[in-house]
Amino acid sequence: IVFLQVKLYGETKTVFIFDGLDECRLPLDFKNNEKCCDVTKPTSVDVLLTNLIKGNLLPSALLWITSRPAAANQIPPECVDQVTEVRGFNDPQKEEYLRKKIKDQNLASEIIKHMKTSRSLHIMCHIPVFCWISATVLEIMLKEAEKDEVPKTLTQMYSHFILIQIITNPKELSQSDKEMILKLAKLAFQQLQKGNLIFYEEDLRECGLDVTEASEYSALCTEIFKEESGLYQDKVYSFLHLSIQEFLAAVHALESCLDKKENVFSPTSDDEEKESIQLSDLHRRAVDQALKSENGHLDLFLRFLLGLSLESNQNLLRGLLTQTGSTTQTNEETVERTVRYLSDKIKEESSPERIINLFHCLNELGANSLVEDMQNSLHSGTLSETRLKPDQCSALAYLLLMSEEVLEKFKLKRYNTSEKGYQRLMPVYHYNEGFVYLTDYLLSPRLDGCKLTYKSCETLVSIHQTPNCPLRELDLSYNDLEDRGVKLLCVGLTNPLLDSGVDIALQPSLRQPRLRQCGSLACGSLACGSLACGNLQCWLWGVADAQNSGYPPATFPEAPHKG
Repeated sequence: IVFLQVKLYGETKTVFIFDGLDECRLPLDFKNNEKCCDVTKPTSVDVLLTNLIKGNLLPSALLWITSRPAAANQIPPECVDQVTEVRGFNDPQKEEYLRKKIKDQNLASEIIKHMKTSRSLHIMCHIPVFCWISATVLEIMLKEAEKDEVPKTLTQMYSHFILIQIITNPKELSQSDKEMILKLAKLAFQQLQKGNLIFYEEDLRECGLDVTEASEYSALCTEIFKEESGLYQDKVYSFLHLSIQEFLAAVHALESCLDKKENVFSPTSDDEEKESIQLSDLHRRAVDQALKSENGHLDLFLRFLLGLSLESNQNLLRGLLTQTGSTTQTNEETVERTVRYLSDKIKEESSPERIINLFHCLNELGANSLVEDMQNSLHSGTLSETRLKPDQCSALAYLLLMSEEVLEKFKLKRYNTSEKGYQRLMPVYHYNEGFVYLTDYLLSPRLDGCKLTYKSCETLVSIHQTPNCPLRELDLSYNDLEDRGVKLLCVGLTNPLLDSGVDIALQPSLRQPRLRQCGSLACGSLACGSLACGNLQCWLWGVADAQNSGYPPATFPEAPHKG
């Protein structure tokens, strides 16, 4: 591809708008793609994009890129001047939307009340499309169903939504409806595995979907699957929302196991092996795959898959899913095995974010004993008297994230645990794109005296490098971070994606003997960090090593007065 009318690009201000980077199927290899500065040189679209973004091509041009966070993280931070995050609904906006959507205000009040009884549903309502899904389902269910049938989990909510959308009578599914949904479910799973949200005709054909048939179905059910015209009038397809794709992907994984005796994560052609496959085997492989994901793209899929494994939810979709003929006792045994496996993984897993999702999975299975024990200890006031194990810290983090209370100050050191336990409490400070966590209000985390070492700095850096991280002040006093920990932290805090100033207090930790032995390294890191990122303030209060490090005093901002 070559640029046409090269002179035009040189004489005018050019703006490139790349809408939907997350839908791009090009590798975008910023490290290894050849450097290209000549706009007349023919090259691939992949090389063009990476060189435009890096500023090698048309350096005066302006670029505006829309994307989901995971794909946006492909772009080197030094290429980003500004990040704008499109947030969902806050709590008042959730209520405002539901009252506008539901004409009957008494019913709207009932829906709002129900949503607040399920914290996981209420949190998910920050996503506008989920708010719409909930309103669609609950408007019908609260009028017609018994109270114990009203959805209380994500899996129940999406199960009812799918049934409402595809059929008039939710108790009966035609054979053609079933076949079409299962083909769409296969498409959803295959493309979720590849990370694709937009599909083309060849993708549909791979799943046995006729293009004409798909067009007819998208017209019949525009709230699940849609067809649009792409470039050059080619047809492109997508699900209404990623969460619908994730739900249908879970339907495919479960149906493959129940009907075909296949584990979608480890397919086999051996008939004897197929006969021995159990639902708990699928659960284990799905959990393992989700934990391996760096960006958590299988987190919601896993919650749906485990939720669909409950007998009550399978009965809800009895017209769609193959009936196993298993007894209630067998189903309960499967759930118990899965709960034990999840509990073991909670103890073993190192990623705090993945661990939190495992607690969401336990909630879908109705297994909340660990969280309930933690809640009882928290309410009784005995929590601070107990040395918490790492899995208990994860339960506490989950409990705090699901709480309705706003935490403006969260003092980690009030809890007695190990460094691994403290690391598992870190998600309380972290804004995760999929859910509104409490860190919108947590601007000043107190991590002083928490026995943190340099290993914890890696976790802190990963949190602080989140675009638009709300952190404003960080107190790491009385922790033995060592030089390498301070260097890690300061490199992380110079991330240009951080949109406002961060005040970091390191006073006593820089007086540790290890830091004095090679203090110039740590002070040098702090100095370079302050200079590289104008909005970063590193306060070194009364540190003799800083004065003797060889760096001019002006490099270090003056410490504020402590009242």
